[in-house]
Amino acid sequence: MKILVSNDDGYQAYGLRCLAAALSEIAEVWVVAPDRNRSGASNSLTLDVPLRVHQVDDRIYYVNGTPTDCVHVAITGVLDFEPDMVVSGINHGSNLGDDTLYSGTVAAAMEGRFLGYPAIAVSLAGDRPSHFEAAADLTRELITRLERDPLPRDTILSVNVPDLPRDRIRGWAATRLGFRHRSEPVVAIRDPKGRPAYWIGPAGAGQDAGPGTDFHAVAEGWASLTPLKIDLTHHAQVAELQQWLTAPEG
Repeated sequence: MKILVSNDDGYQAYGLRCLAAALSEIAEVWVVAPDRNRSGASNSLTLDVPLRVHQVDDRIYYVNGTPTDCVHVAITGVLDFEPDMVVSGINHGSNLGDDTLYSGTVAAAMEGRFLGYPAIAVSLAGDRPSHFEAAADLTRELITRLERDPLPRDTILSVNVPDLPRDRIRGWAATRLGFRHRSEPVVAIRDPKGRPAYWIGPAGAGQDAGPGTDFHAVAEGWASLTPLKIDLTHHAQVAELQQWLTAPEG
């Protein structure tokens, strides 16, 4: 099995190294990741400047672009083979609920799915997470199970692991995305020349975070496993929208 590994924290991130090492026990691993931290890049592609790819070690490359750029360039140009799977992570921090809209970690997995490959995004919860080896071990077990019993190819799996030692993680929980309260206000500052500048404020706390959500599972010590899909269509409202369009005005 050949696995393409990427992330949004950069090719030198400890979480990525742990993931690549663990997966190397069961597969041939190729790393193509950003040259620096690109957290929050979401699904952005770089279209106005050329992308440069540098090889730093056997099967390890970095790109001066976003996580989506990395997976796209790897699959459509850099690698001379097709991977069996794309795995993104291990992110330094959770990607729960609404976070998936902004996450470069999830976006890298999503690009793999766009290009036709099974994809997993892995994140380790906590402000300063430390148990990356536990998350990597769980991911290796998950991929071994997927190899034996694959899920539908249109499924993206978002994994969030509590920051706990392996023997304290209670197991897997199948979850749905919760969602957060609105973000905290921006933090206004002045630069050295006295000009106003702003830091994006912290994410809001969990609002829909009860049983069944990824928030709840991680808080209770479970590794959450959330299936994601690319289709953003609100299917239940298509017919209603058509009725609205054809209704007489006035």
